[in-house]
Amino acid sequence: MAERKASINRDTLETQVSVTVDLDGTGKGVFSTGVPFLEHMMDQIARHGMIDLHVTCNGDTHIDDHHTVEDIGITIGQAINKALGSKKGIRRYGHAYVPLDEALSRVVIDFSGRPGLVMQVPFTQKRIGTFDTELFYEFFQGFVNHAQVTLHIDCLRGHNAHHQIETVFKAFGRALRMALERDERLGDAMPSTKGTL
Repeated sequence: MAERKASINRDTLETQVSVTVDLDGTGKGVFSTGVPFLEHMMDQIARHGMIDLHVTCNGDTHIDDHHTVEDIGITIGQAINKALGSKKGIRRYGHAYVPLDEALSRVVIDFSGRPGLVMQVPFTQKRIGTFDTELFYEFFQGFVNHAQVTLHIDCLRGHNAHHQIETVFKAFGRALRMALERDERLGDAMPSTKGTL
């Protein structure tokens, strides 16, 4: 079986991002981005997605975290898309419900080749520590556009904003894991009646 690994470097005047992924990893995450709460959430992707994920970013966080968060989402999307290759033999669809105390979120993903994000997370706070919760939409929009996936994210309940977003990221990781798994029954076929994704 071909290795499903990729490395992407994305350099702009606002950020310099480096991402390495192994889609058949063991859930190891290594992060150096200057945005600790985002690193905590990316660790959930790695751990629950069973993806090895290494992300470094030197960004203009002296302004705010916006460019860093968005550009990391973009670069992770590019890396996963590259590592996935033709998409032959994968399950394609993934979904997960994840609770954390009072919070419950659902994430559904389709490696459709058609970027689309529907995100309904009624955050109970604007900030988690110093982190602006609105930036998570930018993270996922960047990911969706460059991984070329359809992604539905719903936080069904919760009153603690940290719990809300952590359930989203854990569910995202588990949905990714399901969608990216090789389907032995499918073999090397394309999981689409179109013959392409």
